[in-house]
Order: sequence, then structure tokens, then C-alpha cells
Amino acid sequence: MSYSSAACTTFIEKAGIEHPFMNAPIPGMTTPKLVAAVSEAGGLGVIPAGDLRPEEILAFAEEVKKLTDKPFAINLTIPWRFPTQKGAFDTFADAVSPLLADLGLPDGSDVPMAESYDFAMKHRPDFRAQFAAALSVSPRAMISSSGGFAEEEADQLTDAGILNIGVVTSFREAKVMRAAGCDALIAQGAEAAGPRLSFENPDTVQLGLMSFIPAAVRATGLPVLAAGGIATPEQVDAVMALGGAGVVVGTALMPVEESGADATHRYYAVYGKPEESIMSRVFTGRLARVVKNGLVEALVDYEDKTAGYPGQWQIMGAIDRVARQQGRTDLMMISVGQSAGRSNYKSVEECVRTLFRLK
Repeated sequence: MSYSSAACTTFIEKAGIEHPFMNAPIPGMTTPKLVAAVSEAGGLGVIPAGDLRPEEILAFAEEVKKLTDKPFAINLTIPWRFPTQKGAFDTFADAVSPLLADLGLPDGSDVPMAESYDFAMKHRPDFRAQFAAALSVSPRAMISSSGGFAEEEADQLTDAGILNIGVVTSFREAKVMRAAGCDALIAQGAEAAGPRLSFENPDTVQLGLMSFIPAAVRATGLPVLAAGGIATPEQVDAVMALGGAGVVVGTALMPVEESGADATHRYYAVYGKPEESIMSRVFTGRLARVVKNGLVEALVDYEDKTAGYPGQWQIMGAIDRVARQQGRTDLMMISVGQSAGRSNYKSVEECVRTLFRLK
């Protein structure tokens, strides 16, 4: 397939790839095998390094390099600069303490909740060390979520010949990333699974890709890739017609053989319905597209009373982890985009070939 868009051609050439395709960096689903398969299929595989320790980033990249010698990218999460309020953290933790006790998790009866669930984020990987580790494995691109790289970091990327790609959720954020010297942007549409990655605008600002892509292209002049609900070749055609430079795919890759997604996510990707997902703050403290299950319904009165981001996930992430171990889908955070029910690809290669109408 030939790509007529100048922005698309520019991105392909700079990234050293054949097709403007990236996987969404979804933890758990995104295995080294999946990243390598995306790169081998002509796209740019993306390592989800936001929660990885430096040594884990090195190990993940090493596994990818064993499977492919083609370009790949690394996604990092910019540390959130607005800390969670401890009062809200304690209030929410107290509300779910019976559930925590039922799951065998610390419920505040012996050790304070803030200590049990690392409210102060003392155990979170150091971002500077993460960045250094990522830089050392020479990815073709570095992607920043929830904000942009600092000037010093951006300069290091430029000096190393590594593309600087920023994720944006609004017109304003797109212009901020352009001013920060990004080489390309990923536009997270309202259709996307998981938490909003907003950093300049409130997470309530949610733009559909049909409106967002052309506005971001006009405002920045940069290659803009679309993320959110992409699962069919018709959608890829539409993105390209709107001036987009490519696509970032998440839910559509959940069922593939290279995916590490659990059975529940695979089921919703293949058989789910778009209307089964809603926007909720229950799990992460910021709006996230998730399947409405028993836990979301039970905590509906706490939608505006959560511990906030990122403290909320310190508690809810622990619940989610145990729920997965016990097969409790009623308690899991099930993140699927609005392409749910239209994703039944058997392999990464099949997905790429279908989306880009390759013979």
C-alpha cells in the first residue's frame, strides 16, 4: 500500500518502518513477542515501560532484540505533578476496607492504609533512571504519556537521533507538544480504552478522532497518529483521509496469539459491544474507559469522591491484581476501547495486513 500523505511518508521514513502502525503500550497485554511481531510486520512495536523498573526495561528490550532487529519504541509515563490528597485517600480506603479484607489484602486494621498502599509513592520507579535505561537500549522512538519530556531529556533524544513522540488528548496539548519539539504526536481519542492521558486539560475534555485528527494536524503540522477504537481498514482509511499519519491499536490486538491479554479482555475484544464500556474514575482516579461490572456499579456513589490520580490506583490496583488471580471479573478493571466486538485477528501480521489492505 502506498501512503500519499506527506506527514505519513515523513513518519514512516523517520521511524524506519514500512507501515504507520504501532501497538498501544498496554501492560500485561504487551509482551516482548507482541512488540517484536509488530516491528516484524513492518510497524513500530512499543514497549510499555511506564511502570517498569530500569532493570525490567533493559530485560524487556533485550527480549525484543532477540526476536527482531527492526526498530521499536519505548513508552514512558511522565510523573504526575499533583499529588493525591491524603484525606481523600483515607476516606476511600476506609470505604473499600471490607472488600480488601475479603480479598486478603491490608484493610487498615494492622498497618495504616497509606503505608500499606504506598500513598507517598516511595516504591515507584525513579523516572530519571527509567529514562536513562530506555535511552541506553537505543529505541527508534521514545513516547511520553501524561506530559512531555523535559528540555534536557528532549535534547538527549535529539542528540541520539531518537524520535520524540508525545501523546495528546486535546488541541491545546497538541500545540504544547509542538512547542516542546516533538517529532510526532499520538492523538488519544475518546474511543480509546483505559485512562485519559490528559496533562494540560481536565480529563473531561474528550474529543472523538474524527474531530481531533484534522484539528491537531492543522495546528501542529506534525505527523499525528490516531489512537482509540481502530479495528477495521475502513477506519484506517478515514484516519488517512483526515490527514492522519498512522494508527495506534490496542483492543484489536488483544485476541492475537502474541498477546498476553487475559481471557476476559480477549472475550470483550471479540464478542463485546461498544456500549458495554463507560467512562469511570473508580479505578484510576481519572476518567478511564472500562467495562461496567459489579465493582463499578457498587462504587457509583464514589465517582466524584475517589482518592484521585495516582493514589486511587494504589488501592484499586491491588484489588485488580488479586481479582485477576482469583478470576473475579466482577472486580477487575476491564479496559477495552470502542472497537470491542470487532476484533478477531489471530496474529499481529493478520491485523496489520488487514488494516492496510495488504495482499
